[in-house]
Amino acid sequence: MNRNHVTEKIITQKVLKGIKWCEVAQKVGLSKEWVTSGCLGQMAFNEEQSKIIGELFELTQEEQKWLQVVPYKGSLPTAVPTDPLIYRWYEIVNVYGTTIKELIHEEFGDGIMSAIDFSMDIVREPDPKGDRVNVVLSGKFLPYKSY
Repeated sequence: MNRNHVTEKIITQKVLKGIKWCEVAQKVGLSKEWVTSGCLGQMAFNEEQSKIIGELFELTQEEQKWLQVVPYKGSLPTAVPTDPLIYRWYEIVNVYGTTIKELIHEEFGDGIMSAIDFSMDIVREPDPKGDRVNVVLSGKFLPYKSY
């Protein structure tokens, strides 16, 4: 058994039970974005959160323990993603990455946007020409230090 096995079981149970990620997040008490990331193997849950996830997805105690292990993050199967939705994010970074970098440096100075002290919000934005995906990424600015 490993974390990938538990992730696959969660996905299977989600499909079989017709559970939505927002419902899981509500039970856990955290954002749907973070909880979904955890269920997909990219975040570690604490013991209480693991128990809630375990009850929802019928996980054994051993499987719940795997939810508490710090995962290997950024584990897409290929360097350039082939899933069309994920590839479009890759494309956004390829096309706009230098612009994002330049504007962050101009506004904040030399540093990075944290992916640790970070939040994300994904919502549907109604539009008469077709609904839009509104994604807000918010990360703490971490300046490089001089030494």
